[in-house]
Amino acid sequence: MAKGYWVSVYPAISDPERLTAYDKLAGQAVQAGGGRTLSLLPSRGGRVVAHEAGSTQRVVLIEFDSFDQAVAAYESEAYQKALVTLPDGVQRDFRIVEGID
Repeated sequence: MAKGYWVSVYPAISDPERLTAYDKLAGQAVQAGGGRTLSLLPSRGGRVVAHEAGSTQRVVLIEFDSFDQAVAAYESEAYQKALVTLPDGVQRDFRIVEGID
């Protein structure tokens, strides 16, 4: 079975302190949904090299055992509560994608 991934890129973050509150709730929801954070860059000291129209802002990659599990985690009550705390000044590009089996 192919894995599922959440991929988020944050082109603009105007309120990093409020984003921390979202991170805490979202992290708990992801863990409860069976997700594993593979990348949270550059906030955890990792490196990012942007090419073409890319951004060096925050990039988050989370892996789930299946695409359906990734969708279910997003739709969960816990993650929906986390989304409410996402600051208005945060722009992000979020995708749920299916891996190659």
